[in-house]
This record gives sequence, C-alpha cells and structure tokens, in this order.
Amino acid sequence: MITILETGNPRLLAFKLSGKLYDADYQTFVPEADKMTAGVEGKLRLMVILEDFQGWDLHGAWDDFKFGMKHYADTERIALVGDKKWEEWMAKLWKPFSLAQVRYFETTRVEDAWSWMREGL
Repeated sequence: MITILETGNPRLLAFKLSGKLYDADYQTFVPEADKMTAGVEGKLRLMVILEDFQGWDLHGAWDDFKFGMKHYADTERIALVGDKKWEEWMAKLWKPFSLAQVRYFETTRVEDAWSWMREGL
C-alpha cells in the first residue's frame, strides 16, 4: 500500500510504503502524485517512509522504476526511512538512478529526515 502523507509544501512529496506493492498500488498513486506536483516550481523532494515494507511484485517494481525515471531530473532530495539493512542498501542502489541527493535514515531518526527534507524550503 502507498499512503500519501500531508507535508504542507507542494515541493515536498511524502509517502509511506507498507506491505507488498503491486501495479494496482501505482495505478492509484502515480496519478495522485502527478496531480499534486503539476505546476510546482522548483525541484521536488521525496520522503519515503518504509513501514513493514515487503517489496514489490515484478510489475510493481517496474512501476516504481518508471516513476523514478519520470522524476530523474526534477528531484533534488530523497529521504528513505526504514529499519532493515536491505532498505539501507536500497537507498544506495537508488543513487545512480537519480540526480538527487539520497540519504537513508533509521526509523528512530525520522525527525532528522523531516528536518533535512524541509531545510531551505
């Protein structure tokens, strides 16, 4: 499931990923994210909170990749918040697929992640 979180700033898109993600999750999320970021001036910041996240099925992984490529050049920061070693590894894997600064935060440091995301906005 992908849950969009309220941030109070149109340049900051935050969402929580939980469970296993499928194509249907992205069919709902992507149009909503596109609507929220349409006409936004300046680069985006993406805050991704992983909560009991179990990965993707093949189609969901492809949808996630397409979403990342669509925002390859218009994102300046990505914060990934989780509590598993493979999630930290996933943040490192993400770096070549984005021009954004990518940082991983342990769940216990979620407030640090929010501060970094809001810095300078």
